[in-house]
Amino acid sequence: MALKNDLLLRAARGEAVERVPVWLMRQAGRVLPEYRAVRERLSGFIELVKTPELAAEVTIQPVDLLGVDAAIIFSDILVVPEAMGCPYEMVEKRGPFFPNTIRSEADLERLQEPEVEDALSYVLEAIRLTKKELNGRVPLIGFAGAPFTIFCYMVEGQGSKTFAVAKRMLYEAPGLAHRLLDAITRVTTAYLKAQIKAGADLVQLFDSWAGILSPQQYRAFALPYIRRICEAIQEVPVTVFAKGAHYIVPDLLQTDCQVIGLDWTMDLAQVRAQVGQQKTLQGNLDPCALYAPEAAIKQYVEQMLSAAGKQRYIANLGHGLYPDTDPARVRYFVAMVKELSAML
Repeated sequence: MALKNDLLLRAARGEAVERVPVWLMRQAGRVLPEYRAVRERLSGFIELVKTPELAAEVTIQPVDLLGVDAAIIFSDILVVPEAMGCPYEMVEKRGPFFPNTIRSEADLERLQEPEVEDALSYVLEAIRLTKKELNGRVPLIGFAGAPFTIFCYMVEGQGSKTFAVAKRMLYEAPGLAHRLLDAITRVTTAYLKAQIKAGADLVQLFDSWAGILSPQQYRAFALPYIRRICEAIQEVPVTVFAKGAHYIVPDLLQTDCQVIGLDWTMDLAQVRAQVGQQKTLQGNLDPCALYAPEAAIKQYVEQMLSAAGKQRYIANLGHGLYPDTDPARVRYFVAMVKELSAML
């Protein structure tokens, strides 16, 4: 199906665009009252993820309500460990919790390498339904957690500021860590390829906990697995978002990813000077900037566009939308990116 708006894909591939495309991490979520209305009818987040018709509905909401240039499938990075036999619970005000963790050879042996078409069929069906409903209006983004971030949850068992339990394995049992990372990488690659087959036009790897690693550790335990995934996926553009890993940009230039996502602590102008036109950049407004008055938001957009330029750039936040953000401010941000970038 030909896309009516293919700005995101053209920008990702380094092709000329008439204005900068814009979408937002966590755009399908709690910032929208329409999302909360759907969520309140269900037992919780996981039921919504596993109900394809409703996942498709909330995926499309931001396209209609915020005017973004792409949809991103409503799902969770933790569906991969669950498919591997490591289920999770979503605890209110606490976040994800894994009753069974992977901390020994015996734990690793209990894991399975699933047929993702079966084990994650609900995500793939949500993608197919979303593509049908979008009818070519905008591209659909698929995603997965990067292997090290998934490793963190599977070993730690829950969110953490330090992930000291997970990092301990890197030092005490590096061989075991690499075996687990290898297994996660194989499943993640198959999962992303299945998303593409179902209709995803671009895929993003979220390395949410990249910033807890030293450069040496990242190059040993994270980057090789990201590189493998990028090399395996040639069908659509790939975005890598390694939050907090400022030092890794030169290494990402040597991977097969097309887009590098930046968090808000990174200097966009400096990274552009470093990257040039070799890769497309994505980001990186501080999500808290959307609490500001509209006049200030306009200035922030002008600064972003000045730093990044019009070509090989995708406007976004440096992390996901916060749930108490006023949707009107989000719409204004999107509108300003469109209006101001068209004049460049």
